[in-house]
Amino acid sequence: MRTILLSFFAVLFTTFSFAQQSGVSGVITDETGHTVPFVSVHVKGTTRGTSANSEGKYTLQVPAGNHELLYKAIGYKQVSKTVTVKGAETMNVQLSAETYELRNVTVRAGGEDPAYAIIRKAIKNRKKYLNEVDSYTAEVYTKGLQKLLQTPKTFLGRDLDEMAKRNGLDSNRSGIVYLSESESKYSFKRPNEEHEEMISSKVSGSNQGFSFNRASDLKVNFYENRLDWEGLSNRPFISPIADNALFYYNYKYIGFTTENGETINKIKVIPKRDHDPAFDGYIYIMEDSWRIHSVDLVMAKRSNIFLLDSLKIKQQFLPVDKVWMPSSVKFEFGGGLLGFKFAGYFIGIFRNYEVQPTFAKNSFREVMRITKGVNKKDSSYWEASRPIPLTDEEITDYKKKEVLAAKRESKEYRDSLDAKRNHFTVGKLITGNGYNYYNRNTKTYMHFNSIGKSLLYNTVEGFVVDYAANFSKQIDTATNRYFNFGGKVRYGFANQLWHGSAWTSISHRDLSISLSGGSDVLDMNNRTSLTTWWNTVHSLLFRENYQKLYDKQFTNFGIGTRLAGTWTGGLSVEYSNRKWLPNTASFSLFKPKGNEFTSNNPFVPNAEVPLFAQNQAFKVGLRTSYDFSNKYATYPNGRRYLPSKYPRIDVSFTHAFDNVFGSDVSYSLAQADITKSDIKMGMFGKSSFYVGAGKFFGVKNITYVDYRHFSGNQIVPFDGGINQFALLNYYTYSTSSEYLEGHFEQNFSGFFLNKLPLIRQLKLQEILKVNYLSTPALRNYTELGFGVQYLAFRVMYAKSFNGALNAPHGIRIGIDL
Repeated sequence: MRTILLSFFAVLFTTFSFAQQSGVSGVITDETGHTVPFVSVHVKGTTRGTSANSEGKYTLQVPAGNHELLYKAIGYKQVSKTVTVKGAETMNVQLSAETYELRNVTVRAGGEDPAYAIIRKAIKNRKKYLNEVDSYTAEVYTKGLQKLLQTPKTFLGRDLDEMAKRNGLDSNRSGIVYLSESESKYSFKRPNEEHEEMISSKVSGSNQGFSFNRASDLKVNFYENRLDWEGLSNRPFISPIADNALFYYNYKYIGFTTENGETINKIKVIPKRDHDPAFDGYIYIMEDSWRIHSVDLVMAKRSNIFLLDSLKIKQQFLPVDKVWMPSSVKFEFGGGLLGFKFAGYFIGIFRNYEVQPTFAKNSFREVMRITKGVNKKDSSYWEASRPIPLTDEEITDYKKKEVLAAKRESKEYRDSLDAKRNHFTVGKLITGNGYNYYNRNTKTYMHFNSIGKSLLYNTVEGFVVDYAANFSKQIDTATNRYFNFGGKVRYGFANQLWHGSAWTSISHRDLSISLSGGSDVLDMNNRTSLTTWWNTVHSLLFRENYQKLYDKQFTNFGIGTRLAGTWTGGLSVEYSNRKWLPNTASFSLFKPKGNEFTSNNPFVPNAEVPLFAQNQAFKVGLRTSYDFSNKYATYPNGRRYLPSKYPRIDVSFTHAFDNVFGSDVSYSLAQADITKSDIKMGMFGKSSFYVGAGKFFGVKNITYVDYRHFSGNQIVPFDGGINQFALLNYYTYSTSSEYLEGHFEQNFSGFFLNKLPLIRQLKLQEILKVNYLSTPALRNYTELGFGVQYLAFRVMYAKSFNGALNAPHGIRIGIDL
């Protein structure tokens, strides 16, 4: 009864709120009496407007007086209604399906469809309309809704009923999982400058979070040749009026209609090939001006999109100061994966345009602004400002999730949730991911490593326990400042040596200070991609001990800070005692023919000859990085700088001081590198590169562990990073002189394989990679690799070229991080 009363008063409050406002509301139906969803409603001659919701209901706030309202929906005749507003007026509207007349054109057998002549004119005018407006501002209302239609009862061994209950889903584990509204002031300046300030934000089920809705994410421009849908498609989609659109599309003329004195041509667009990145649907082109009037297009699953079965795009334009600007855009989607089925939409309403405004210098350095209080607007504010009325389902979801949100923020709920998550089991500690302890009220977190994952093996120490734990606490939410502390112990059962170390740091977004010390057993190559786990596997199963280790006792201090914008810098100071270690174990589960363990000296594999004498080092390192971006987003807890479209440059300098605290190592090393990932290359995918160079000078005494090492690889699994070699020996080509290193990768994003029947269904991406290294000992070493990638997983064949007759080659399997 209490819930019923609450619902009654909520509806009564909503009705009362509408009654006090000056405007027009109603329901829009078709000729059969069915409601028409998402109809655009505008005051004629202005950009003041709204949209109906999914149930055909609309509300438009206008001042008292006479107004002519235009009701528009793709596929329906526009309706004009005059209303006299004195208070809260009701205007129900019926739309009729649009009829399209055919022109009196004689088409001979085998002749060209009349649509082609219209499309060619639209293509000819594409650049004109693309660059027609140099700048504008608009108020944008966005709304997003996502629903689970079907959820499995269990997933990866976990019962999902509790998850469903916690997130407000029904007993069938279905319902709304995301509902959010936001209002923004959006500014744009050519060629691609954007600024968005979020004015208000409402997220169902969260009193603290901010909406994921962004006006910039809803910007779609079919005057562009290509539309990039990264994450949804390997390849950009081709606009129906792109310069090369005739290569991708067939067109069919449906007819014309007249609206506000303008002739509108309806043209069906049909992909020439099902597998091409091309849209299905309709595009509406205005006669004489040959501009886009509206679009009703679909990205279909047969075009090899990910996750979704389809994405429907509807966009309408309206005249603003002699140009046409988007009035609304809607993305509607549905799909499924691993037993989950989902659907939803995002809609944006653009209004109150100002075309060709003048902006102050540096207006677009800030790309996004979200300030405190944006998510604190009450229900009366939203009733007065939201242009799209809520549906009954959405009203219910807001009410239900508001109760859940209040519950989640209570100390009792947080304690109960923490108690459940903090439940200790021996299985977690021994074989799982370790044991985690949370306390949301004090904002603390502790993690204890899994004992099973702390068991290692190498030929230097034999079986090893390398156990770590760490503690973290958020000490200031305003600046996102954290205090971190951790430590670990290590024991080798063969060499019977203990090691232990500890570290601590204080960090926030723009500054971090760290201090660490102790002793440890480390890889001689500080850049190797060989993990201790893979070394354990190869040692025990294949009798291959690739990893070469040494003993290090150390104290290290580090500080990193943002100097300005995306220019960062850091300082590190370290004192260490380094000692070479011999092998003490030779156990393996199997003994494959021809495989034998090698010594811990990579240059003398058949004898335990020390690679270097015990030594001390006092080193100071300076580093700086800059990626040429001055763009940032402002959030309540500070700025976040955005990546640049230009490469990032890193410069570092290290100096080892002789006779400081007993140090007997002396050298200087200067290094610089330039790198950039995911450079968009249109239909040919994306490119990445890395180029680095360095030189030692003033070398009086240097130890192998101080050499410049390289990210080599000698095993089949590898991480696939841009600056990793596929075949290079881990240790033998490190240098104490100078080096030049280069890497280039081209991801063709399915450009070739998508043309092969059946293969295209796998959604594979073709990878070409070239690696290069030159040192005094290794001149012009080159690797060439070819492979395929699915999502983040890749398989490649690589071959090296360095003038040797026995240059290695092999298959590599990895993950693109």
